[in-house]
Amino acid sequence: MADEIYAVLIADVMASSARKNMRTQLGKKLAAASERHLKQKLIRFPYTVTAGDEFQTIAAQLSSVPALLLDLRASLWPLPLRIGVGIGKVADRLQPPVNRLTGPAFQFARRGIDNVKASGLFKFDVLTAFASGNEHFDQTINLLYGLHDTLVSQVTAKQWETIRQFLDQPTLGQTAKRLKLDISTVSRNLKRGYYWQLAETAKAAGAFIERTFS
Repeated sequence: MADEIYAVLIADVMASSARKNMRTQLGKKLAAASERHLKQKLIRFPYTVTAGDEFQTIAAQLSSVPALLLDLRASLWPLPLRIGVGIGKVADRLQPPVNRLTGPAFQFARRGIDNVKASGLFKFDVLTAFASGNEHFDQTINLLYGLHDTLVSQVTAKQWETIRQFLDQPTLGQTAKRLKLDISTVSRNLKRGYYWQLAETAKAAGAFIERTFS
């Protein structure tokens, strides 16, 4: 187990001190996200709050990390997230709670989120940063997500809600019915919310991760 490569996510809520009832809201949303992502086999363990507004988990598969990131952002909205992803080994036997586990994957994830907080990767702000020890991979995936996050930062609340519902049941008709909107409105919200670009990024990034670490 310790010789395998895993993806660790460390995330926190941006500007959390300015949000009323943030911890209660985060707890409820993380519980729902844990149930959803465990059922979808996107994560190995429930999300664990480690300190204040910060939480961690381990992805079920490396290639599913980009899809997990997109779904996590949609699920936790309106709480905007900074996310560090570390890819590497885990030193301990895999068992919950995740915050008691150690190893390079956790160290890389911490480096990733620290880079997000410090704006240490580019001359523009990012919301996501990967670290793995593979310099070529890190440079490429972080540039991809730097451009991706430029779009993410422009998605409105209405568009996020449409994306969240569409991810849950990806048909325009069902999404329109659940949101009580016209199909044309749902389609427009997805387009203006850059959903199709975000979804294609998730596919390409997932394939890139799998090629690099398989």
